[in-house]
Amino acid sequence: MNHTRGPCVDVVLPCLNEFGALPWVLSRMPEGYRAIVVDNGSTDGSAELAAELGAMVVREDQRGFGAAAHAGLLAATADFVAFCDCDGSLDPAQLPDLLEAVMTGAADLVLGSRQPQRGSWPFHARVANVVLAWRLRRLTGESVTDLGPMRAARRTGLLSLGLEDRRSGYPLEMFLKASLRGWKIVEFPVVYAPRTGKSKVTGTLHGTVTAVHDMSAQLKAAAAVVPSAALLAGPATLTAAEARGSEEQL
Repeated sequence: MNHTRGPCVDVVLPCLNEFGALPWVLSRMPEGYRAIVVDNGSTDGSAELAAELGAMVVREDQRGFGAAAHAGLLAATADFVAFCDCDGSLDPAQLPDLLEAVMTGAADLVLGSRQPQRGSWPFHARVANVVLAWRLRRLTGESVTDLGPMRAARRTGLLSLGLEDRRSGYPLEMFLKASLRGWKIVEFPVVYAPRTGKSKVTGTLHGTVTAVHDMSAQLKAAAAVVPSAALLAGPATLTAAEARGSEEQL
């Protein structure tokens, strides 16, 4: 990769104990795309391995998906920023297709709509994600089918959103604030494979409770701004199943 002119795209990879997945993930980074691995307290040597493999490593001591994701955004310098999971479930090689609409001005925010492969997404979580997407369509009017973790936008635009959540509500807050700002939001299908290792949300009771709390807070905030739509959206508090469906990637 040629770094003399700086990266074309910075790719933020929140990381918590992803030693097993890192080699494959970083090997799939497209030419001109810089990997920013944000270590969020790994104890398995993930940060050291990422550095050895050529990634830019940022350490974020505040625990939480949003804290790691935002630290990566703040460290980015490229005009375009993408987010991707670091667990091997998503292929960074698909990022150029995702970025095309942003780079051409056809979209302000592109969300990767996950296309599950065998064993990647439990049926109950997939159904819960469908329900959450339905609620978001009713609330915002956006044609969203999946609040997936792979996404892309201009760096300056993302910074202007003033994202505040530092836990599980970060991806939802980004979507809701972008919608309220009138951003053009589109989806692009991406392959969703079985992850390497254990989910930090669905694998623990604490993670599930945190996801429910954080994402419900974002829905309530959005409903307060668009009360007429909120009447159609249903309760502003997520069920545990809905949070698991949307946060299966963590």
